[in-house]
Amino acid sequence: MRLIDTLLKKARELILTSQYTVALTGAGISTPSGIPDFRSPESGLWSHYDPMAVASLRGFRYNPALFYEWLYPLAQNMLYAHPNPAHFALAELEQLDLLQAIITQNIDLLHSKAGSSTVYEIHGHMRTMTCIKCFANYELFPILERYLEDRNVPTCEQCGGVLKPDVILFGEQLPARVYSQVKHVLRQADLMIVAGSSLEVMPVADFPREVKERGGRLMIINLQPTDYDTLADVVIHDDVAVVLPTIVSLIKGEQND
Repeated sequence: MRLIDTLLKKARELILTSQYTVALTGAGISTPSGIPDFRSPESGLWSHYDPMAVASLRGFRYNPALFYEWLYPLAQNMLYAHPNPAHFALAELEQLDLLQAIITQNIDLLHSKAGSSTVYEIHGHMRTMTCIKCFANYELFPILERYLEDRNVPTCEQCGGVLKPDVILFGEQLPARVYSQVKHVLRQADLMIVAGSSLEVMPVADFPREVKERGGRLMIINLQPTDYDTLADVVIHDDVAVVLPTIVSLIKGEQND
């Protein structure tokens, strides 16, 4: 039996024998949908800009035009992206009652679009935007779509303040309510599936360790090695859009036998 077949079989068994499974997803699960990884040299998202200048709360307040200039190519991809087989595979695991929650670092809404219902967006989302002056809230899509056409920084209809997407920038606190819910989920998890995350950004990078310290098991599916590979019960270095659907197919095949 090939090594990959052995790993896939073990991954299936981990899921089938777990009582409370949580997925932790990062940029790697959305790159097959055409959304670039922020840190990849190929994406250019960080290669031509200082992250602290364009993607920090302080930088946004000082120069929102630069933030939107940086966001422009990313927004083009994100607004019109569709879920890929990895997103649909996780949604199917939830439907099979084999996945209880998804914790995602992504802001692209693709898990929800794929049909997943219990999704914790730990770094915010591209669903709404808020005025930094009067805190009025707006639906993001029509405003950002207009920005893509006219390149004018979006402003509040009520007070004229700049509108900021409801995503977490550097120097900004994680959403308290979501973070509290995530910590509750982590206390229950006996299996965490890391899918497409390099596990480099804190505090999210520490979530797998929390699960392991409570006696849970860990599965990592990521193209590149992570610092947590040695802690994992199963590590598969391959495309999540191929691996996750394959695992689901193996699970359904066994359940149908």
